[in-house]
Amino acid sequence: MKPVNFDYARPKDVDSALKLVSTEGAAKFIAGGQSLGPMLNLRLVQPQLLIDITAIDDLKQADANEDTLSIGSCITHADIEDGRIPDVTNGALPSVAQGIAYRAVRNRGTIGGSLAHADPSADWVSTLSALGASAVISGKSARRVPVEQFIVGVFETQLTEGEMLMAVEVPRHSAGSRWGYHKLCRKTGEFAHAIAAYHDDQARGVCRAVIGATGGAPIVLTDRARLFAGKDAAVDALDEAYIREAMSGVGLTDAIEQKIRIAALRRAVSKALAT
Repeated sequence: MKPVNFDYARPKDVDSALKLVSTEGAAKFIAGGQSLGPMLNLRLVQPQLLIDITAIDDLKQADANEDTLSIGSCITHADIEDGRIPDVTNGALPSVAQGIAYRAVRNRGTIGGSLAHADPSADWVSTLSALGASAVISGKSARRVPVEQFIVGVFETQLTEGEMLMAVEVPRHSAGSRWGYHKLCRKTGEFAHAIAAYHDDQARGVCRAVIGATGGAPIVLTDRARLFAGKDAAVDALDEAYIREAMSGVGLTDAIEQKIRIAALRRAVSKALAT
């Protein structure tokens, strides 16, 4: 199939893009188009106007300071993989980027597009939740929303009509932070069946375990004592009852599905502790 007829605009600045999306009825932003393109062809979305934001330089900038890294929403997975932007995560960002789909997808797909698409099985949804990142939104009012709150459900975010995802802000890791990420899929490049991420940065008082690809927003566990049953961080110390309770609380009750995700989390924790 092919898309329905639509108008096309390529604004040069954020204000023009926001004006278009606010006044032109059913409008959609597009950058890399790796998710939106197939949806257009299948007519799952039928916009009256497609707004190409790849000419907006502000969305292609990355800036690091003492506390955070700001990643413009039009920065590609390949930009992160190849080190064309600063890394404040001791390798977490580039290691996840290089495992996204295929190189052709990474060359065009953007971090903002992935996050705004809000597919639960997307790598950045779980990764950025584990890193404690925030989504920077412009529109009616400027605001910052933690990624785990930005993702509301399957293909649903906190973005409202007339708003745009400008950037993602990632906290700087300390030198001793540890990070692990694991996804289960049939073969390289396919969407993940289960995702787990673990971030432990004791110097900053941060412990975040994330269970992704849940059919909704990622599950974020931040209580170190409960996660490891009051013991030191170790794979064997993970409290499976606590993790199962968290999954059941969002409707993920199938015992096999729970076991698969616990196995992914065990591997993510093992990778982190091995660094």
